[in-house]
Amino acid sequence: MRKRSLLIGVVAAACTALGGLSAPAVATPADTPETMIIGGHDATEQYSFIASLQSGGRHLCGASLIKPDWVVTAAHCVQGGGQFTVRVGSNDRTSGGEQAGVTRVKTHPGGDLAVLQLDRQLRSRPIDIASESGSVGTRTRIVGWGQTCPTRGCGGAPRTLQELGTSIVGDAECGGISGSTEICTDNPGGDSGACYGDSGGPQIKGAPGSWELIGATSRSGNGSPVCATGPSVYTDVAAYSHWIARSTR
Repeated sequence: MRKRSLLIGVVAAACTALGGLSAPAVATPADTPETMIIGGHDATEQYSFIASLQSGGRHLCGASLIKPDWVVTAAHCVQGGGQFTVRVGSNDRTSGGEQAGVTRVKTHPGGDLAVLQLDRQLRSRPIDIASESGSVGTRTRIVGWGQTCPTRGCGGAPRTLQELGTSIVGDAECGGISGSTEICTDNPGGDSGACYGDSGGPQIKGAPGSWELIGATSRSGNGSPVCATGPSVYTDVAAYSHWIARSTR
């Protein structure tokens, strides 16, 4: 089993969004369902780094606290612009944790990745970025909020954070993937995984108390409009660690 490369490759600008859209959808309160995980369950622990990216009090995307005043998410979550806030460190997307405004957004020129500077430093513990995402077979976990049924608009978003255990699979399982900068992630049982609006949320590896960030939800791996019918593509955050370090100084 090969190690995933840490070399930054050119990521195609036109990529397939989660749920079969022709490109990553810009997250807006009007037309984007909230973060969702199909086939998951209520979070079994508190994730100090988990962030709900919001606009007008409504959840748009997931994000991860990587420094006291910086979060990382998917670029397509913020491409539409607007006034963003985050709620960090709470399993309830509507209350608890810490809140902050977003003062600056930096998007990667080629990858589906963005870092957002907050208007204050938070007390919540950030997550470390892994040195590498891992080889095929690496066990991972995805976390997020939202609709838990597989078709667009089929249900509302739960208040409680959801989680799902999954693993890295071979790049050949995901269509249009850039192997050096993206992760192909399994859909356990053929019916579990990320869905519309899950964008930007974390994919992690390790164990409670020592989780490391490896990915940010990007898009569907098979182009189907029905969620979790195939593996999903995650931006390989570890592969962009040098860009993230430079951008968050």
